[in-house]
Amino acid sequence: PAPAATGGNTSGHRGVRRILLTASGGPFLRTPASDLEGVTPEQACAHPRWVMGRKISVDSATLMNKGLELIEACLLFAVPPALVEIVVHPQSIVHSLVEYLDGSVLAQLGNPDMRTPIAHALGWPGRLASGVESLDLIKAGRLDFEAPDPGRFPSLRLARAAAEAGGTAPAVLNAANEVAVAAFLERQLGFARIPAVIEAVMNAHPIAPVKELGDVLAADAWARSRATSVLASLAGAVR
Repeated sequence: PAPAATGGNTSGHRGVRRILLTASGGPFLRTPASDLEGVTPEQACAHPRWVMGRKISVDSATLMNKGLELIEACLLFAVPPALVEIVVHPQSIVHSLVEYLDGSVLAQLGNPDMRTPIAHALGWPGRLASGVESLDLIKAGRLDFEAPDPGRFPSLRLARAAAEAGGTAPAVLNAANEVAVAAFLERQLGFARIPAVIEAVMNAHPIAPVKELGDVLAADAWARSRATSVLASLAGAVR
């Protein structure tokens, strides 16, 4: 795990400059934005690299999964959102990187197979055989990286805004996303409108500090109710 980092001061964080989380870009990395409205659940769940459940596959297609990981990194490692970056890496071989003040970068690499992180979690602090094929760097050949397109992936902007706001904002983001994705999977909402539902809920939410678990649960319940209302209003507008 990466230790906490704060700016250029090396005191207390072991010299970490930034944390980079990689995203495959999902199945629509090269799809024209104008074509995203007609995307089907089957297309969104057909991930080019990973075999995952339907909900997380949709999150990967919108890059909300990386937005949630950004929030997780901030909370787990006590770093501000500005020190966590998302980088698109289509090959899904480099899974994360940590850059240090001396210019060195440590990367975690492996074949895109969910058995690896599952085995890591089950075996910690030891290591378990996962059954995953060894990474062949010669066969992989090349590793590409690019910045995520903010126009194609607005969910990343919403997640970063929630991380920066703190308090109940991340819980509201997550709950609204779950409702919107469920509606998409049930063919009640267009793929391209998932971020719009989330943003509408976030804009209506009065952010409050989290002092106890009940604060998070209340924000979650409020967001789900609000997202359901937003979906109903969108359906009414279509009619």
